[in-house]
Amino acid sequence: MLYALLVLGALGLGASLGLGIASKKLAVKTDPRIEKLAEFLPGANCGGCGYAGCGGFAEAVINDGIAVTKCPVCDVSTIENICKEFGFEAGARVKMVARILCAGGDNRVGRGFGYKGVTDCKAAALICGGDKNCPYGCLGYDTCIKACPFDAISSGPSGIPVIDDSKCTGCGSCVEACPKNIIRLVPESKKIHVLCSSRDRGKAVRSVCPVGCVGCGLCAQVCPFEAIEIVNNLAVIDYSKCKQCGLCVTKCPQKSIKDERAVEAAA
Repeated sequence: MLYALLVLGALGLGASLGLGIASKKLAVKTDPRIEKLAEFLPGANCGGCGYAGCGGFAEAVINDGIAVTKCPVCDVSTIENICKEFGFEAGARVKMVARILCAGGDNRVGRGFGYKGVTDCKAAALICGGDKNCPYGCLGYDTCIKACPFDAISSGPSGIPVIDDSKCTGCGSCVEACPKNIIRLVPESKKIHVLCSSRDRGKAVRSVCPVGCVGCGLCAQVCPFEAIEIVNNLAVIDYSKCKQCGLCVTKCPQKSIKDERAVEAAA
C-alpha cells in the first residue's frame, strides 16, 4: 500500500514538473503594449471596429498596424492620448452616425393588418414581411433601440425611432439588427438624406406613402456635383461628392429628401 502511494506521488510530481516546463517552453509571449492599449479603450466591446471586443482591436492595432481611429467609440481626446503614448499618427477621423432612411411613420403609412405578436421588428417581419403597407418601411417595433449599446436611439412620435448623434458612436449594431436594412452609417457632417428605401416603381410607392421616393431623377439632374444617382428606382446620395447645397431638397416633388439643418433650425 505504501509502495503504491509512493509510486503515485512520484508520478504526480513528475507530471506536474513536466507541465510546468512545457508551459514555459510553449508559452505564447504577449506584447505588453496590447494590454496597455486596451486600458485606454472604452471597454464597450461593441464590435464596431470589426474585431472581437476591445482586446481584439488592441491586438490588431499593435500587431497589424490598424489605425486607432477605427474605434468608433473613442473620442478625440482619447485618440490623442493613445497616439501620444504609443507614438501613433492620429490621422483624420470622420465620425459616422446611424440614419434611418425612412420617413413613412404611422402618420403617413398605414398597416395592412393588426400585428399582435412579439414587439420586435424581426418577429414582425417573419409574417408577410411585416404589417406596414410599404414593404420597405420601418416597422417601428424598437429592435434597433434594444440593439443599441449606447442608448442612442429612442422611440419617435410617429413610430420612426430617433437617433441622438451625441450618443451614437457609429458601431453599426442597429444596422445589423434592422430586418428591413434601412439603417445606414453616414458622416455626421452630412445633413441631407434621402429618407426612403423603397425600390418599387413610382406608382406603387405613391399608393402607400406620400413622401416615398419615386425615382423620378429630378434630384440627380439638378445636382451640380453629380452626387446623386438613381439605383433601382431610388435616389442614392454619394456623400463623398455631396456639398450640402440643398438643391435636391427643393427640387424633390415628393419631399423625400430632407435637410436636417432646416429641421434643427425650426425646432
